[in-house]
Amino acid sequence: MSLRSTLAATAAALTLALPLAATAQSLKMGYVDYQRVLLEVEDGKAAKTRLQKWLDDRQKEIDKEQESLRKEKELLDKQASAMSEETRVQKATDLQKRILELAQKWDRYRAEAANKERQEMEPIVSRIDGVIAKIAERDGLSFVFERRDSGLVYAQTQYDLSNEVIRSYNTLPKAAAPKAPAPTAPVAKDAPKK
Repeated sequence: MSLRSTLAATAAALTLALPLAATAQSLKMGYVDYQRVLLEVEDGKAAKTRLQKWLDDRQKEIDKEQESLRKEKELLDKQASAMSEETRVQKATDLQKRILELAQKWDRYRAEAANKERQEMEPIVSRIDGVIAKIAERDGLSFVFERRDSGLVYAQTQYDLSNEVIRSYNTLPKAAAPKAPAPTAPVAKDAPKK
């Protein structure tokens, strides 16, 4: 490479590098531990308490039915020798069917719990996002990262906005409790609008 080409390449590299270095120095960033914020804001604590109570109630119901089925199985095992083959097979089949139904019920409860959690947390997450945006605007932050999901491996704690987000969120006026959406009837595409 000639001296002229080397100088031109160096000049071009410097021309590109200087604005990037100046821009990088003016960028301000922060991060938030979203999971911690959700667990520590008052609304998040209340939502988790409601969800846990709901789950505990369902777990008690499942445990009660499971205990009943266990006792029936023990009774069937004790009385099996005194029953006809047909009766024993029928009772064992019925018991197996009820065990399967209980497992399906548990799966429905788990799906329902996930849906309830999403419904409970959605308005809280929206409010947290608003608080983060206000803090970022106030402090002139260019970026705010989520600590766990962003791939952030290390950041100094001075850039952690979590405590400030929690404090700011908890000072917001209380929002009305989330309401279940009203059921709507399907509308045809060509139906007149009201």
